[in-house]
Amino acid sequence: MTQLSKAVVLITGAAGGFGQELIRQLLMAGSRLILSDLDKSVLHKLVEVIEQEVTTGEVLSCLAADLSSREGCEALYHQVKSLAIPVDILINNAGIGLFGRMDEVPAEQWERLMQVNLMAPMRLSALFAAEMIARQRGHIVNMSSLAGWSGSGGMAHYAASKFGLRGFSEGLFNEVKAYNVKVTAVYPFFSRTPILQSQRYGTLAQGNADLPKYLITDPAKVMGETIQGIVRDQLHVFPDAIAKNLHLLKRYAPGLLDWMSNTLARSNNSGTGR
Repeated sequence: MTQLSKAVVLITGAAGGFGQELIRQLLMAGSRLILSDLDKSVLHKLVEVIEQEVTTGEVLSCLAADLSSREGCEALYHQVKSLAIPVDILINNAGIGLFGRMDEVPAEQWERLMQVNLMAPMRLSALFAAEMIARQRGHIVNMSSLAGWSGSGGMAHYAASKFGLRGFSEGLFNEVKAYNVKVTAVYPFFSRTPILQSQRYGTLAQGNADLPKYLITDPAKVMGETIQGIVRDQLHVFPDAIAKNLHLLKRYAPGLLDWMSNTLARSNNSGTGR
């Protein structure tokens, strides 16, 4: 089992919806946190608010990092190294979304998505795994998505990044398990975070209805289940009921899942006059 009390945890995308819950719940578990996001001042303000609610644990540092390039990932690594505090758990949480037909999304937008969602976790894992292997201890957590198991229309780029992260996590697991380094990949359904307001492009953006509110999950509960999966050293974590059930449908009844998806798509289109 992975111990959270006193563990040094690096969280990317810490100012986002899942990131905020990870901060709060890991502090409650007694962890020592290194936080990163694009804007360090936003992180500091967020931490000030959370530390008024949670008095356990410790925030060691807030770091600015743009993970959309190799240089940005390496800069974050060197900032963490300068703290001279070994990282016990790396949580690759940073991610961005977009929605649109594959050919109608600007190339620079989907390429940036691939850099942040897939390349950054791969780069950071490579950098920090070397130290974990040398220490014979550590845990790498990759925040994938249910979209890493099933690709929906309008989400080809996002699904590609999350499918890739699932495959990378499985391969990484098999490469580092001999060194007592754990790997966890997490596959949540859509949750109440800012990613729901991601930019939409082209034809599909005009005709696609919003996801019904009753299907959107609570990020606090999702991250609570995620943390329990980390503690139990699970490779695959489905942190909400919808993710668990749709994953099972995808594996054992893919035809039924396709029928349900097509029915929902027709319902959305008829509701928007298309």
